[in-house]
Amino acid sequence: MEDLALIISTTLMYSTPLIFAALGGVFSENSGIVNIGLEGMMTIGAFSAAAAGVLIGNPWIAFLIGGLAGGLFALIHAFATITCNADHTISGVAINLLAPGVALFTSKIMFDGATMTPTIPMENKIPRPLHGLFETGSILDTIFNSYATVFLAFILVAVVYYVLYKTKFGLRVRAVGEHPGAADTLGISVAKTRYAAVIISGILAGLGGASMSLAVVSSFRPTLISGQGYIALAAVIFGKWRPQWAMVACLLFGFSTALSVFFGNPSLPFSINENLLSMIPYVVTLIVLVIFVKSSKAPAALGNPYKKGER
Repeated sequence: MEDLALIISTTLMYSTPLIFAALGGVFSENSGIVNIGLEGMMTIGAFSAAAAGVLIGNPWIAFLIGGLAGGLFALIHAFATITCNADHTISGVAINLLAPGVALFTSKIMFDGATMTPTIPMENKIPRPLHGLFETGSILDTIFNSYATVFLAFILVAVVYYVLYKTKFGLRVRAVGEHPGAADTLGISVAKTRYAAVIISGILAGLGGASMSLAVVSSFRPTLISGQGYIALAAVIFGKWRPQWAMVACLLFGFSTALSVFFGNPSLPFSINENLLSMIPYVVTLIVLVIFVKSSKAPAALGNPYKKGER
């Protein structure tokens, strides 16, 4: 039971950044804008949050700064795809190349040529709200003594679901993603709605990166976000562009990471090559995409440019 509790705890920890980013992808893609740039937005969010955590010392302010940094790069993506009608995939790839470069360049300027930030002190990391509630070392303590970002991620799943399916703004987001021409004739500003959705997407992805550098680890390094933005995008597709199912996909991918961590424990009576273990999350992602991508129905206008007045 202790091993199972440890796997569940690790699953929740590694699923959290993916959930934040996947919710961002759900927002953007339901509005019709493909957001391959989630990886870059997570990266700049992770760096900004870590740097702020070192310089400011307040984890929540640093967390918000990480979200705002992701939102800023999302604004670039929105300008390219909505205003300039650029190809969504090319713009997203550009974001994924630009953001790590900006992060490393800024890190070298701020931290005496270092490509990684100094380690954030334990007291300046995201807190564990249930710390001390359960007996130390118990199964419940192992599972629920998690960082606050874990609980926040699951709360945001419910919030995003409510916004998308129970509010006027959510209806407009889904309308411009399905039929922007019809939404335009009803007086809905397609451009403004898509801008809002993409910026929200970037903020959430930035928060996902921030949860990595402020909770899962205690610093930013160039390899911190290694394909997690792409895994989050796969979760959006697997979840059929719905927040609750994207969350389930993120838990699956987080579980695969937890397994790789568990089987890498040197105390086990057997050993598995660490290179094979590191492949597990990505292999699972590929398998899931192959199985489910054909049954997933994307928003009708996803990836299609729109000019006002078109039908």
